[in-house]
Amino acid sequence: MSDIAIIGGTGLGALEGFSILRKEEVETPWGSPSAPLCHGEFQGESRAPGSEYGIVFLARHGDPHAIPPHRINYRANIHALHRCGVRRIVAVTAVGGIRPDIGEASIVIPDQIIDYTWGRGHSFFDGESDPALMHADFTHPYCPDLRAALLKAARRRGIEVVDGGTYAATQGPRLETAAEVDRIERDGGDIVGMTGMPEAALAREIGIAYANCSVIANRAAGRGSDDLSMEAIMVHLESGMIAVRRLLQAFFAAEREKKE
Repeated sequence: MSDIAIIGGTGLGALEGFSILRKEEVETPWGSPSAPLCHGEFQGESRAPGSEYGIVFLARHGDPHAIPPHRINYRANIHALHRCGVRRIVAVTAVGGIRPDIGEASIVIPDQIIDYTWGRGHSFFDGESDPALMHADFTHPYCPDLRAALLKAARRRGIEVVDGGTYAATQGPRLETAAEVDRIERDGGDIVGMTGMPEAALAREIGIAYANCSVIANRAAGRGSDDLSMEAIMVHLESGMIAVRRLLQAFFAAEREKKE
């Protein structure tokens, strides 16, 4: 059983420093997750007393990276992690920056979310697969304790992160228009991505603490001086992911210290 999972997205389809000890194929009432669950250890620091393996890693877009955001089986992903005992999820996402003070390759630990997605299987309680009815409290969509632990780990290692912000989840897979980003900004969005929902809400429904670590891959449409290109996006994303890997190392080092 593993207490914590990392869900990696674009730019983090594999996790450097993570030693895979076992891969697990899981079936759920909603089908198969994006990829096998990879059980293992991060930098040799994360095995918890009483746990078979310390961490689970799940590649959100599959392995190889091939599933677009609107086709990801979010319910299967979250349910599979729940079945193997995960109680906390750190989700890594690539996003566009809207707020002018958040530049490319920055890391944001958001505290709010706006959902513009549709047709993704947004709930475990849909009246079909589960006859029960549930209205999950989603006032604060990200776990405050898990967010605080990530922020503390960043401070300890001197990693610059933006504390707070509103993640705007769009349908994808295309990038947004400048007018859409204008609307999102008026709504209060600070960053925009395609995978933040319904992942966060499903974790809340099933009782898993969830926090998001977003990397600014580009300025959102209409906010930068250049046309968006995948080449430029990947350059900024890789730079930001280096800092994310350092942040995860610091986070798991702190987790190990708490268990000792």
